[in-house]
Amino acid sequence: MMVVEQSGLVYRTTSEIRGPILMVEGVKGVAFDEIVNIRRTSGEIVTGSVLDVSRDWAMVQCFGDTSGMDLNVRIRFTGETLKIPMSEELIGRVFSGSFQPLDGIPVPLSTDRRDINGGIINPAARDVPSEFIQTGISAIDGMNSLVRGQKLPIFSESGLPHNMMAAQIARQATIPGQETDFAIVFGAMGIKNEEADYFRAEFEKTGALSKSVLVLNLADDPPIERIVTPRIAQTIAEYLAFDLGMHVLVILTDMTNYAEALRTISIAREEVPTRKGYPGYLYSDLATIYER
Repeated sequence: MMVVEQSGLVYRTTSEIRGPILMVEGVKGVAFDEIVNIRRTSGEIVTGSVLDVSRDWAMVQCFGDTSGMDLNVRIRFTGETLKIPMSEELIGRVFSGSFQPLDGIPVPLSTDRRDINGGIINPAARDVPSEFIQTGISAIDGMNSLVRGQKLPIFSESGLPHNMMAAQIARQATIPGQETDFAIVFGAMGIKNEEADYFRAEFEKTGALSKSVLVLNLADDPPIERIVTPRIAQTIAEYLAFDLGMHVLVILTDMTNYAEALRTISIAREEVPTRKGYPGYLYSDLATIYER
């Protein structure tokens, strides 16, 4: 059944619920990545996102818990993609993978709301990287120097202290002579609770939080949050760099968890898998993050 409320068109045509995935039939004018409000029969509203669309159905990924949810839920398609408010007050804050505050402070009020999907910059239009970023790790600074505009992947095996290295880079990284205009955007995907506590404690203990923005997605959060976490981090970084004129270093960990979340969603969409079950567009999807 389709009804009209003051807030817009509402569907009650959910035909199937598979974990965090809802199949909604008889929809019209729905777009990919559109934000969805899901109202339970109890009145609680949960946010979701459109994963896939066809002529008369939509696949919705729920950001929240779907346990106990029945087929009588009300689905409202908002017509908007996920946008977050931009403000200088973001610096020093800690958010979840769905941009909910984790530090007990409300989300900054701002009329400037940015689409997290952003846009791709032509690599040929970039300036040649030349400004040195000091990480404080001699093996990087001396042998594989990091410069502005460059990506520096760090490969690690399970059990090795890659999280400690990421935290150390976040504590120590700076551009010599321009320390006051330097900021860190730290995005963590699929980390355990103890790892999240470690990162927060390290940033707070060393004072690095005062120049950083943390976006922490936990392992028990919905997989779709791991997909949007790096996009939220990059959107914040673009705002700090292009609007506030700051020098920004983005640190993303762990991209393996991101790839596994992409695989989980691909399986839910019943796509044809490739090696190890990952979707064929894995690397092109990663490129949309790193080429921003």
